[in-house]
Amino acid sequence: MSTPAPAPHRPVFDFARWLPAGRSFLWVLLAFVVGLVLFALVLSAGRKDDDLFRVGTPPTADAPDYAPLPAPLPAARDNASGMGEAPGQTPAGEEERPRLVETRPATPPPSLPQPAAPAPTAAASRPEPLAGRTPAPRYPTQSLRRGESGTVMVRAQIGPDGVPGEVEVANGSGSRYLDRAAVDAVKRWRFRPAMQGGQPTTGTVMVPVEFQAQR
Repeated sequence: MSTPAPAPHRPVFDFARWLPAGRSFLWVLLAFVVGLVLFALVLSAGRKDDDLFRVGTPPTADAPDYAPLPAPLPAARDNASGMGEAPGQTPAGEEERPRLVETRPATPPPSLPQPAAPAPTAAASRPEPLAGRTPAPRYPTQSLRRGESGTVMVRAQIGPDGVPGEVEVANGSGSRYLDRAAVDAVKRWRFRPAMQGGQPTTGTVMVPVEFQAQR
């Protein structure tokens, strides 16, 4: 007859073996207390941060509620703008009274003395040869031999006494003999002097002297 096999041994959990002994238990308890205190500090700090973010009214998408403006007054009502009467306007119940405005006559500016008008001056006359005092020029012998002829324009400055002063050839004839004879002839002439303002004065005259050779 066979012997029955023994039943398998089941391990029994021994709680007493897992408990810390002596000082180990105290260290575990102290660590638990310290951790609990740290957790409480962290939790309180987080609440303070939430309070900081909750200060003030959170923004909303709703439009701000403004008070409505008062309705405008009717145009026919007096002083509708509330600014009082405009300057220069007369109330409706009063009529504008005429005012006397004094005007002073304008004082004419002092008149300045007018400059005296210059006295009219008579036009200066030119010197004129006196009749009977204009001897004919002498015909040069050299010009006669050569048959030279022509007209010499002589410029003469006549003084107040009618006597020629400076005499010169203004336009020659082409012959020096004829030009010289014409200047010599005009120097012997006498003139009526030029007049200006009723007084004799110096004047200039142009005298043509013509030489014509006879054939």
